[in-house]
Amino acid sequence: MHTMTPAATLAQSLTLTRGMVIKNRLLKSAMSEALGTREGAPSPGLAQLYRIWAAGGVGLCVTGNVMIDRRALGEPGNVVIEDARDLPALQAWAQAATSHDTQCWVQLNHPGKQAPKGLNRETVAPSAVPFRRDMQSFFATPRALDSAEIDDLIDRYATAAGVVRQAGFSGVQIHGAHGYLVSQFLSPHHNVRSDEWGGSPEKRRRFVLAVYRAMRAAVGPDFPIGIKLNSADFQRGGFTEEESLDTVRALAEAGLDLIEISGGTYEAPAMTGAHANKTPKRDSTRQREAYFLDFAEKARAAVKTPLAVTGGFRSAQGMAQAISSGAVDMVGMARALAVEPDLPARLLSSQPPLHQIKPITTGIKAIDKLGLLEVSWYTGQLKRISQGLPVKPGESGLWVFLKQAWHMLRAGQKKKRLRAS
Repeated sequence: MHTMTPAATLAQSLTLTRGMVIKNRLLKSAMSEALGTREGAPSPGLAQLYRIWAAGGVGLCVTGNVMIDRRALGEPGNVVIEDARDLPALQAWAQAATSHDTQCWVQLNHPGKQAPKGLNRETVAPSAVPFRRDMQSFFATPRALDSAEIDDLIDRYATAAGVVRQAGFSGVQIHGAHGYLVSQFLSPHHNVRSDEWGGSPEKRRRFVLAVYRAMRAAVGPDFPIGIKLNSADFQRGGFTEEESLDTVRALAEAGLDLIEISGGTYEAPAMTGAHANKTPKRDSTRQREAYFLDFAEKARAAVKTPLAVTGGFRSAQGMAQAISSGAVDMVGMARALAVEPDLPARLLSSQPPLHQIKPITTGIKAIDKLGLLEVSWYTGQLKRISQGLPVKPGESGLWVFLKQAWHMLRAGQKKKRLRAS
């Protein structure tokens, strides 16, 4: 029997349920670019960055961290969509991102409690659950949302999704992973409510399902809506694999078009390999590279919805094996595309990656435990690409952290001055 090469396996197109054709099986997973203007509009640099990724051969690009509420940023530089005020800039971004027959979906997000201190006037979440003690100097204890605020947030997701379609993007993705608001609602650690939004797995799932239904009503029946979902939180008392599988089933039944599987939060950043690298693994698991492939196999047994896994892939062989096994339909890459934006083209032409991804560290234990450092380092690389500059694969993690801390401090001081005036 003829066996396909890894490159040929990755080059296969994928047709989603609603008819969208993705030209290959390579997914650029969301990374926070922090390239919004002070007012939350997309900067011209975003169009430049996504034009380069589209030219680099990826089949589906997912944007990073577009917020639905300018009162709730996850980091300075987030793009915010509350209405159509920035439609021309969004259209320019969409046009660049969908060039070369590339699909581009906008990831819509709300940080909930996972917003650094001083960035927003206050932080809100399903419940007033503080961060673990060693992170409380970075993140404030949130205020619990009331029912009217929850309804408003659902409407905001829907409004943003409608604007995304109007701008010319080809889909949207709900960020339901990595400890942000949707993930917080799903987690019994973060959500200790006893009303209709919490208290049981079914009630904790109500928020994400309500968000999906509202978005579907806003974009119509033929526009793809995906979700990025944690396989688990990797926190004691948090979102478990069993609850995640039940959520996958509920989302598939509701009609989600693509489920991207990841895992972890800022407190337990498994999405960067922090959990995976500490957990003993069988040789067969190590050879398969991806952190969350075991969970994907369980999800595949439960649903027919197209699945993607992001995290840990290092080679075309590992990616192709994941697809050939039937566990996933697409393979996601993120950090590799921040240092090698044309990596998809290389993989599709049977060339190896130029760079291997390694953990970013400062040598300071308290900082290195935070998921924020990896975000900051890679955000810096994206900024360089957006400005037409070469990437710096060897840039110091400590230097990047100090720069990011300075920018956040200045952003917080500016907001205080504006409120005082």
